[in-house]
Amino acid sequence: MALSANSYCPLCRATGPELYHQDKQRSYFRCNICALVFADRGSLLSRDAEYAQYLLHNNDLNDNGYRQFLARLSEPLLAKLPGVGHSGLDYGCGPGPLLAKILTEAGQQMQLWDPFFADDPVVLQQRYDFICCSEAIEHFVQPQHEWQLWLQLLKPAGLLAIMTKRYTDSEAFSRWHYKNDPTHVSFFHQDTFSWLAAQAKMTADFVTNDVVILQKTG
Repeated sequence: MALSANSYCPLCRATGPELYHQDKQRSYFRCNICALVFADRGSLLSRDAEYAQYLLHNNDLNDNGYRQFLARLSEPLLAKLPGVGHSGLDYGCGPGPLLAKILTEAGQQMQLWDPFFADDPVVLQQRYDFICCSEAIEHFVQPQHEWQLWLQLLKPAGLLAIMTKRYTDSEAFSRWHYKNDPTHVSFFHQDTFSWLAAQAKMTADFVTNDVVILQKTG
C-alpha cells in the first residue's frame, strides 16, 4: 500500500511523523527521528505560484544591508577556506546571487545553481571544495534529494555552509513568523543538522542560530 505524503519524513524517510502544529494556513508535521518539521504536502504551492513569490524578493546586488546579512555566512566560511581559488557552488542562489559575488570577490571560483533562476545541469556534474546554501533549504520540498546530491558534489573534506532559521520548540514555533511564508516548507532544528552530520560522518559547527557549517571528515 502506498504511503500518504504526510506519513513519512521527506528528509530521512522515517514513517510516523506526528502533527506538530496547526493554524489557519496549514498543518505541520515533525519527524521523531531527524526532528525535521515539514508543512502539509497538500498545502504546497504550484511551481508558478512559488516562482511568483520569489520574484517579490528584493535581493539587490548593491544592497549593503543584504551584504552585511550574508556576511554571517560568508565570513565564517571564508575563515575555513585557506587561501583562494577554491571551487564553490551557490546552491539556490535566487535572482540576485550576492553571496556568490562576495565569495568571488574574496578569490573563490563560484558556480551558480537555482531551479528557477540558474538551472544549468552542467553545474551539477562537477565536484566542489564547498557548497553554500543561503535562505534556500527551507524551500526544499524533498530535502533528502538535495542532501544526497550535496554529498555527491562535495569533494573529500568539503565544506557545506547553510543559512536557515532554526526552530527550537513547539511553543516558539507556534508564534514563529518564519513558518508563515507559504514557500517555507521544511524547518530544521539543531538536532536535525547534528543527525545529518552523524549519518554522513561530517562535523557540524553551529556558528550562529541560523548558520551551520558542516565538513566531510574524509
